[in-house]
Amino acid sequence: MRIPRPRSLAGQLFAMQVVLVAAIVAGCAVFAYVSDRSQAEETARRQVFTTATAVAKSPAVIEAARSDNPTALLQPYTEALRKETGVSFVVIMAPDGTRWTHPEPAEIGGKFRGHTGPALAGGTFHETYTGVLGRSVRVVAPVRDGKEVVGLVSAGITIETISAQIRQQLAALLAVAAGALALGGLGTYVINARLRRHTHGMNAGELRRMHDYHEAALHAVREGLLMLDGHQRIALINDGGRELLGLGPDAVGRPVAEMDLPGPLTTALLASGTRVDEVHLTADRVIVVNSRPITGGEQRGTVVTLRDHTELQALSGELDSERGFTQALRSQAHEAANRLHTVVSLIELGRADEAVEFATAELELAQALTDKVVGAVGEPVLAALLLGKAAQANERGVALVLDEDSRIDDGLLPRALPARDLVTILGNLIDNAVDAAQGSDGARVTVTARTDQGSELLLRVADTGPGVAPASAEAVFARGWSTKSAGRGLGLALVRQAVHRGGGAIVLAGAAGGGAEFTVRLPLRAAAAKEKVRP
Repeated sequence: MRIPRPRSLAGQLFAMQVVLVAAIVAGCAVFAYVSDRSQAEETARRQVFTTATAVAKSPAVIEAARSDNPTALLQPYTEALRKETGVSFVVIMAPDGTRWTHPEPAEIGGKFRGHTGPALAGGTFHETYTGVLGRSVRVVAPVRDGKEVVGLVSAGITIETISAQIRQQLAALLAVAAGALALGGLGTYVINARLRRHTHGMNAGELRRMHDYHEAALHAVREGLLMLDGHQRIALINDGGRELLGLGPDAVGRPVAEMDLPGPLTTALLASGTRVDEVHLTADRVIVVNSRPITGGEQRGTVVTLRDHTELQALSGELDSERGFTQALRSQAHEAANRLHTVVSLIELGRADEAVEFATAELELAQALTDKVVGAVGEPVLAALLLGKAAQANERGVALVLDEDSRIDDGLLPRALPARDLVTILGNLIDNAVDAAQGSDGARVTVTARTDQGSELLLRVADTGPGVAPASAEAVFARGWSTKSAGRGLGLALVRQAVHRGGGAIVLAGAAGGGAEFTVRLPLRAAAAKEKVRP
């Protein structure tokens, strides 16, 4: 047996709203009926009160009550008055209750059915009583000649007459209620039809499960997901997006333009068109941005995905360095082969002393550089980097010199200062310096690497190139700035990013040889403190 599918959320709301509208309309109808009945009885009471008191005070009625035949004078008068005022009866009687008038002539001369005591005492009163014409609302008033009560007047409207009036009002009320119910049902149907389209006919359980899956997927995705509304405010952001952009928990609802993000990244997020695999930099990360507008006749917002490209970019930089090392080693191997052939040829020519002198000189130069680097820089990663870069620079006709003040002992740098960041900083600075110095007179790159009293690491790279104009001192660190071919200009941006991660600072100044000098200072004690508190 197939289990019936639960009613959709729109269907449930429609049924609930129809019942609610029907209950409200029915309640209003009952309230109106009760109110109208009470009001109708009160209106009838006032009407008969006015009629009875007016008749009781009429001089003609007082005179007729003193006559020998009151009926002959009063019956035509009361019938005309009854028809004119719309009351059910106007009965004038003697003080003892004998009727002088009545809508049914056969009842004239009979005794009045009802109470007369208060009226005989001089007062006017009302009551609901069952008489000859049925149950009625009536008023009894005394007819006084001076202080003497010479007759009584009773005017009334039957309950049946009042009920007939109420039935007419109720018919109109029911028509209005039916119209209100139909209009409310139609409005409810239209609203719920729209809700059904928006919820795709799903019931509450399905919507709840979809929300749970949505939340789980949103927070499980490692990549950043960002959704902007039509007013360029953050409508939704997952944990990965907050981490990549460095935003707090209050990011939702805030305009992107008010976020403390780099200008190019903000422009990419607010772009109205589609962006595909654009690389942007934040203070700490390299991220790849993809965005697509949500359109439906008008722009409703933008969906943005963010991928962390930081590690990949660092690995790419390391790969470029490795390729450079490989090319340098290949060139050195070729050069070594040439030198070896030279030594062999000298020996074959019988000039052994010159061969030994030539080979020893080459070995002394290479060994001197190695001894100097290894002796000054005990940190193996930096030492290996400097030796590799020295080989690359030499291959391009640039001398890489290690300053005499350089000194970094092994184990001095804390583990909280990543070796990858050091390679990124020093490797990119040296590469840029070699590019700038190549072709200049006395092409040289001077590297200084030392620690100052164990509190900070100083890395300085100076070249003999053309230098950097003062107006471009800040622009050189922006992504895309380069004096070389298009598509370059990422190295210095990555350097500043790595320096920022380490809590340090980088300064550009003019070198003594006329080129550029970059100085990086990284605090070591702060890094050591982070390492101590690391769980």
